[in-house]
Amino acid sequence: MGSEEEDSELHDIAPNSKLQTSNSKLQTPNSLPLPGQLILVTFTRSAVANLKGKICKYLKELSLPTQGFMVYTLHGLALNIATRHPELSKLDLNRLTLVSPNQSNRLIRTCVEQWISANPRTYQRLLEGRQFDGEETERLRRQSVLRTEVLPDLAYTVIHEAKSSGLLPQNLQALHQEAKFRVSEDTEDYEVLSIAAGLYDRYQSLLQQGRFIDYDDMILAALRVLENDRSRQLWQSQIYAVFEDEAQDSSPLQTRLLEILAAHPTERDRPLNLVRVGDPNQAINSTFTPADPSFFREFCERCHIEGRLAEMDQAGRSTHIIIEAANFMLDWVNRRYGRWGDGEMGSKLSPHSLTSSLLPFRPQHIHPVPSDDPQLDANPAPEGHGLEIRFPPDIYQTVDLIGQRVVDLLTQYPEARAAVLVRENRQGRFVAELLRNPEQYHLDVNLSQFGIEVYDVGERDRHSHIPVEILALLQFLDRPHSPDYLKAALQVLVDRRLIPTQDLNALVTLPEQFLYPSPLDPPQSESVLQARRYCAGLLRARLELPQYQLIPFLAMTLQYEQAELATADKLAERIVQQTFGNQSMTAVLEVLGEIVRSERFEGVETDDPEERYIRPRQLTIITMHKAKGLDWDFVFIPFLHEHLIPGQLRVLPQSQFLGDFTLSEVARAQIRASIHGEYPLPDTAAAWERAGQLKTAEEFRLFYVAMTRARRLLWLSAARKAPFSWSKPENLDDRSPCPILHTFVRRFPRSTQ
Repeated sequence: MGSEEEDSELHDIAPNSKLQTSNSKLQTPNSLPLPGQLILVTFTRSAVANLKGKICKYLKELSLPTQGFMVYTLHGLALNIATRHPELSKLDLNRLTLVSPNQSNRLIRTCVEQWISANPRTYQRLLEGRQFDGEETERLRRQSVLRTEVLPDLAYTVIHEAKSSGLLPQNLQALHQEAKFRVSEDTEDYEVLSIAAGLYDRYQSLLQQGRFIDYDDMILAALRVLENDRSRQLWQSQIYAVFEDEAQDSSPLQTRLLEILAAHPTERDRPLNLVRVGDPNQAINSTFTPADPSFFREFCERCHIEGRLAEMDQAGRSTHIIIEAANFMLDWVNRRYGRWGDGEMGSKLSPHSLTSSLLPFRPQHIHPVPSDDPQLDANPAPEGHGLEIRFPPDIYQTVDLIGQRVVDLLTQYPEARAAVLVRENRQGRFVAELLRNPEQYHLDVNLSQFGIEVYDVGERDRHSHIPVEILALLQFLDRPHSPDYLKAALQVLVDRRLIPTQDLNALVTLPEQFLYPSPLDPPQSESVLQARRYCAGLLRARLELPQYQLIPFLAMTLQYEQAELATADKLAERIVQQTFGNQSMTAVLEVLGEIVRSERFEGVETDDPEERYIRPRQLTIITMHKAKGLDWDFVFIPFLHEHLIPGQLRVLPQSQFLGDFTLSEVARAQIRASIHGEYPLPDTAAAWERAGQLKTAEEFRLFYVAMTRARRLLWLSAARKAPFSWSKPENLDDRSPCPILHTFVRRFPRSTQ
């Protein structure tokens, strides 16, 4: 869930982190911790290895034994507790299997179909939307939108939000009864929480039938164990203290688990032995995971009242002007986007004020470390002015300017590190394409001539999707008249930028008419014709090529690059081996489907993965989310346009028949309001408005994280002409910059020279 992130340095935890102490404990795989153990918890396996290695290193430097502590992922800890007491947790891994993302998606699709069959009246209400004239083609289109987009999205969002907060389907039904009395007369009422409860209930039934568990079930199972007095005291007696890293990303259930473990086994009034480290201003996952930074803010406020808050407000990573720019943006955003007050709130508020929890940022500043700080090259000298802001004519000139500046910097400082941070992977693909083909795009500089490698992190990550893409196309070739398979194949072509972005639901409602239009059918637009030509070409290849050549052909059709082609070849070889003696399409689909379901197919690595993001003589292209926890000497952040940062919640054209909101975001906002004890719950309009405000806050926090990745130079830009959607980067028009940029220019006038 969410993007994988690297951990912070122990001596340089994310700027402005918070700490609190209490009493805690944890465990080891398939065994109890030794008495008096310190338990450290973080969120990814890579972070576990990183944290453990650093602690061992520091203990050795202090000539202390590397014992007395254990490091876990939070879910690994919960699973250990649950499996030690299967009679209490009701979790037996001999009978149960952890559901994979692909399996979960299939279960969600199934629960959607079951809900539709069981609730025809409510489903019909959704079909009719705001207005409906009964036209059959439009009915089919809306059915496709609801079945494949709206309802699966609602189910996915609500299941994770509710389970991570300890809410059951019946709890959502109760919330629905509360919310339905708050329906505005001018807003459509689709009984969103009631629909969500039905989907959630069916999903849970399917999990039980398939003997699956998900990550939230691990936490719930561990909590069931700890409800038993004897088991709880057993675990508490083994643990001296609990230390949690990246605490701003914890859900309520996860926090409850750690607080129970951190308590004294017999003396309930004794303070918790719990240390939580995090920075709510670097919470960047709350709009697509159940993590909500407000929980950690509230925790910090309680700690402050109790005198247990330690604020680490010094950071040695960045040069002074970058720190100053980050602090300035924090204050400016709080003043401008303080919905959540009178619009003038910001740094004037105490960070510990209850009102401050309603601001996009916690009011807190980063400060440079003292001159005698032991960190090497702490708060280094800036390169040039340290902050550069550019407004190029278009996105092509933007990439050219980046290339020229990178050559200057890495020629002058061969051992330095540089990176381009982008908001989405498609922007990264665009930057990499131009820099690797400078002659084709008329760039003034060629990085390869200077020995500078362009490394697109998203390109490697895309290799893991190759089996999924190939499966989607083969399923279409096997059953071309299936609306679901046709839509999946078209979506792959859209994602690969082979056909224009368009409403695919309109194409798949009548597959025969789309694939083989008659002279009496309405003429097709150019974008539809492009999609049909690709599909017709694929179907022709199915008839003309032998079975074993189909996957290489599909890889070439999708215009895979070298490493992707190598991965596709590896996939084809594996399928040939596993279908030896029966290479029918059915056998191929069965084997490929199992590969996708098991998610155990490794892409071909053409580069050494060690230290792959921060090599010298390399320009790393990486998303802002994935950059968290990393840093480079020189950081370039292009394409800072207002429609992306902060942007706004959008209702896609195909689902606008429901109204000017999305069901999933309305449900999320109402569930979170209930968790925070906000009654009455917001109605549909208010919930949608709140969802938009949360997105604005998170986008600026993401930008804040990106800015603070830079050590010596932060380069920001917004081209005057840019695309609205990066699925069509060639469609340029006038775009407004992120509103903070012009404010930066006024505050730091030398940055544009």
